[in-house]
Formats: sequence, C-alpha cells, structure tokens
Amino acid sequence: MSLLTIALSIILPPLAVFLKHGLGTEFLISIVLTIVGWLPGVIYALYVNSK
Repeated sequence: MSLLTIALSIILPPLAVFLKHGLGTEFLISIVLTIVGWLPGVIYALYVNSK
C-alpha cells in the first residue's frame, strides 16, 4: 500500500476504495460505513486496500 493510498483512506475512505477497486460492492460498503461514521469507513478502507 502506498502512502497516497493510506492518506486517501484516512481523508476520503470511499475515494481510496474507488481508486483501487472501482465501482462495486467494496465501494458501496465504504460509502455506507463512512455515512454511519467516519472511523468505520477509515478502518474498512484500510482493510480493503491492504488485501
């Protein structure tokens, strides 16, 4: 994972997931988790992008 991906995962989690995986279930889950709370979105984005 690059530093840019980590920074985007912290600042804008759905954007980081979108850039790595495109439109799909990962992106939709990231949007929902970010709307529910910023921290769950960040954790999910870091988890998905580290796989």
